[in-house]
Amino acid sequence: METRLRMLLVLAGLPEPVVDFRVRNSAGTVIRRFDLSYPTWKVIVEYDGRHHAEDPGQYESDIYRREELETWKWRVIVITAKGIFQRPEETLRRVRAALDDRGATGLPTCFDDEWRAHFPVPQPVRRTS
Repeated sequence: METRLRMLLVLAGLPEPVVDFRVRNSAGTVIRRFDLSYPTWKVIVEYDGRHHAEDPGQYESDIYRREELETWKWRVIVITAKGIFQRPEETLRRVRAALDDRGATGLPTCFDDEWRAHFPVPQPVRRTS
């Protein structure tokens, strides 16, 4: 899903996120790893699957991790399956807004339409009488 999310961002014209970025402490030990991020602007784009909500241990761990990241001044954008398959344009707007808030320049004002072929949004079923 992280690959799909990355494709969505790039096909829409947003900057390509760094994959597998690692934060190290002063001794060089990896203390955090991010699937997708924009280190220049300290923005993390994170996919959370269903287990993040259904597993109490994972849910609690995520809370503490995000609080820690906030103290380091990182902005975390959490995306779920719905944000990829049902609301991809909303996801793009959220990521663009976070990058804009953090000072990124050259962001698209309109997204490239290339993403639409790969992320079709289901249309509501219309009933006829």
